[in-house]
Amino acid sequence: MSLMHASSPHAHGPTATSRVMAWVLAATLPGIAVLCWHYGWGVLFNLAFACMAGVTLEALLLALRDRPVSFFLKDNSALVTCVLLAVSLPPLAPWWLVLTGVIAAIVVAKQLYGGLGQNPFNPAMVAYALLLISFPVEMSRWSAPDGFVLGFSDSLAQFFGLISTPDALTGATPLDTFRNKGELSTAEFWANPTLLPAANLLAWQQIAIAWGLGGLVLLAKRLITWHIPVAVLGSLAVMSGIFYVIDGSQHASPVFHLLCGAAIFGAFFIATDPVTAATSNKGKLYYGVGIGVLIYLIRTFGAYPDAIAFAVLLMNFSVPFIDYYTQPRSYGHKKARRGIKLEDKA
Repeated sequence: MSLMHASSPHAHGPTATSRVMAWVLAATLPGIAVLCWHYGWGVLFNLAFACMAGVTLEALLLALRDRPVSFFLKDNSALVTCVLLAVSLPPLAPWWLVLTGVIAAIVVAKQLYGGLGQNPFNPAMVAYALLLISFPVEMSRWSAPDGFVLGFSDSLAQFFGLISTPDALTGATPLDTFRNKGELSTAEFWANPTLLPAANLLAWQQIAIAWGLGGLVLLAKRLITWHIPVAVLGSLAVMSGIFYVIDGSQHASPVFHLLCGAAIFGAFFIATDPVTAATSNKGKLYYGVGIGVLIYLIRTFGAYPDAIAFAVLLMNFSVPFIDYYTQPRSYGHKKARRGIKLEDKA
């Protein structure tokens, strides 16, 4: 995320980037707390290792680029990127998977483009997409939230590969389970609780609600506007509702799509990144709607059950186009100016 400055003639002074990032980190605490409650120590290991590795790599790259290390580290942007990546990873992820993701996010997707404010793609989602494509088995190893999780010492040993993870602890996410229901109808799927245990479903719903509470904090502090979250979640609800009405025997309900994946997390914490998102309010609506539609299409007809990363990255490609055609009218002008005409250069 980056700083959003107010512009003339109503400027009230910029908010420090470090303070903005600190509030974003604070807003993630409800989601992190519920994740830890259901999935145990692995979530904290992912967070701690990712943050340490990310800050170290950022400092190293800044030094190599002859930039003031302490000045840029204090903006907390590396911490935000690493936290958003870490909470997206399975709690049973090994250390090398976390490190690979951090390298992709901080080194490749952020610093090689010039650092904060210069990256065209969301760094955390670049890393997540890379990991999901390259290591699909490790990225699908979510533990089953059935009340039994590894203790601290066993979780630490598993994180560093000293012990293998028992297969009994792993379980598919609700979205993945529904995608692989085969020829079963939706009613038959829900009638068989062994396919999707109630504890698994409840855990994901509670996590989604916790991310929503954190998102409300961002809205209350005016660090984000309502346009992107409403557009993302609204378009996802509309798309899933249309298909559910057309053929409810094969398609999941809007509530399932909103509460059983990373849609709420993505809508508030990922899609709203002002560096890679559209800038005008109208552009934010188009941008968010595109993400919501892509999430549903990829979830339903694509190869991946949860499509936040791919939807966001695809819409990052479209941001220059959206910004060009949704420029707001400048203060004191009757019309919005969209680029410079060739005859104006003559």
